[in-house]
Amino acid sequence: MTREDFITHVEREQEALRSFLFALCCGDKDEADDLAQDTLVKAYLSSAGYQDKGKFRSWLFKIAHNTFLNHKASQKTMESIDDERIRALPQRGSGEGAGYYEDLYLALSTLPPKERSAITLFYLTGYSIKEIAQITDTSEDAVKKQLSRGRDKLRISLRIEN
Repeated sequence: MTREDFITHVEREQEALRSFLFALCCGDKDEADDLAQDTLVKAYLSSAGYQDKGKFRSWLFKIAHNTFLNHKASQKTMESIDDERIRALPQRGSGEGAGYYEDLYLALSTLPPKERSAITLFYLTGYSIKEIAQITDTSEDAVKKQLSRGRDKLRISLRIEN
């Protein structure tokens, strides 16, 4: 892939990449921007290996997903969630406006990174289970389990009835 081709692809996919990482980072714009920058550097450095077999977006999201997982694994201490804020989730709005997204990102932040990735890719970016399996280098059954567990945990965190 030439430098110009890479730039063209990135310009087309940059907003989707930022949205994906913003959701994975549970609304932390600075962290998402840092990860997006790391992702684009890694993608550029390995762009010679991109063979245009599939979608550039899927390839880029795979790099972003791995960058996110590596970032989380390298953090010495996982951020703890304030129990009071989790208990306050049902009292903060009915799902409208900024409060809803704050609640959603807070609930997403309680999920393990792989479940958070599966939920984000499936519900917020619209990827199929097969595509998620390819992006995350896992089986379709594993993705289904991650989605199921993630939904169950979000249902409890957000106090959503079946």
